[in-house]
Amino acid sequence: MQRLSAAAKVFRPAHLAAAALSCALAFSPAAARAEFVNVLTGGTSGVYYPLGVAISKVIGEKVPGTRPSVQATKASVENLNLMQQGKGEVAFTLADSLADGAAGKEEAGFKTPLTKVRALGGIYPNYIQIVASKDSGIKTIADLKGKRLSVGAPKSGTELNARAILNAAGLKYEDLGKIEYLPFAESVELMKNRQLDATLQSAGLGVASIKDLANSVPIVVVEVPGTVIDKIGAPYLKTTIPAGTYEGQSTDVATAAVPNFLVTRSDLKDDEVYAITKAIYENLPELAAAHSAAKSITLANAMKGSPVAFHPGAEKFFKEKGVTP
Repeated sequence: MQRLSAAAKVFRPAHLAAAALSCALAFSPAAARAEFVNVLTGGTSGVYYPLGVAISKVIGEKVPGTRPSVQATKASVENLNLMQQGKGEVAFTLADSLADGAAGKEEAGFKTPLTKVRALGGIYPNYIQIVASKDSGIKTIADLKGKRLSVGAPKSGTELNARAILNAAGLKYEDLGKIEYLPFAESVELMKNRQLDATLQSAGLGVASIKDLANSVPIVVVEVPGTVIDKIGAPYLKTTIPAGTYEGQSTDVATAAVPNFLVTRSDLKDDEVYAITKAIYENLPELAAAHSAAKSITLANAMKGSPVAFHPGAEKFFKEKGVTP
């Protein structure tokens, strides 16, 4: 048997101790924080996606040990179902979709109530933007009867908004000439080619798809009257698309707005969600630089109007900042 030198006898325990310490660090909670943070957004031509990219960047820079990524999706309903399945850490959603998910409304795309989804914070409002080609002759919601309209992907947040608005205006899908269930960019391309008369898009102001359309063909931004919004009720709000938001839009246009929320999963650690929430709401200028819609995100409104409970980690951050529901 080979004999150990005196030096080896002295240093072997130290080596073992160092190795043990190395293993302990490798499996410590601090090391385990090097986790993926998947941000679920929407179509690449909407507002969710560029904001998701900005949020991912902020998390990567401000929350040590995270490896954020961004996933393009069909937006609200798909995001919420993915969250319930444990396939995301941060997601965008409309407030009405979130309420439907919490209630488990099957007709809205939820087979069972969402038990694992928690609010992370309120962000900007989505504006219901009905845009028609000038050639179509559409000037009011009633004029959509018999026309070709795109209402967003099936059971997306936009499509649920479309159903609500049309129903409150006394119209059914059957009353229209043709319904297309298409993402924003594809809807715009069909309108450019005169294969569609109008598109309904639920998004932040200045959404890239409508800007592209308005810069390509003359458009009409169609009013959603206050009487229609009153019939739907909360969380729909009365608002205005300011003149000049899009090329050729010379006047303010009344419409409806629905708040957006960021959500997370109930099983994520409180300190992790706290750090993510802090990174987002302490770096709002970076989000505003990514898209003008984010300019309306405020810390003061972050806890207002959520249909579901807040994650304790997010709640802790907001309470520290003096923010209340």
